[in-house]
Amino acid sequence: MKVKYLGFGSVEIDGETYDYDVVVRGGRVKKRKKKLSKHLKELYGHTPLSLAENIPWDCKTLIIGTGESGALPVLDEIKAEAENRGMTLVIMKTEEACRGDREGRGKTNALLHLTC
Repeated sequence: MKVKYLGFGSVEIDGETYDYDVVVRGGRVKKRKKKLSKHLKELYGHTPLSLAENIPWDCKTLIIGTGESGALPVLDEIKAEAENRGMTLVIMKTEEACRGDREGRGKTNALLHLTC
């Protein structure tokens, strides 16, 4: 997959532009359902990434793009779950997460926060 960061709030994946947070799983792109973590917003000042969401665990490497300024809180429970599954978890700002081509289907999945 070719992933290109277009700037605050926008990413292009294989030629299609998205203006909302996305989950990339097995070569398919879906909208992130962050409402599932919204109840935690008061605790973190921002809706975090929690286990309540549909995390694309079925891979060897999971890349989490934390937004333009890296503001997306990734809860410790996410890190612990990745470790328990024996997978590589890469957490970085979204612009950096979008650099380069993704490996073949099933090897690398991603969750990209596109704003803050």
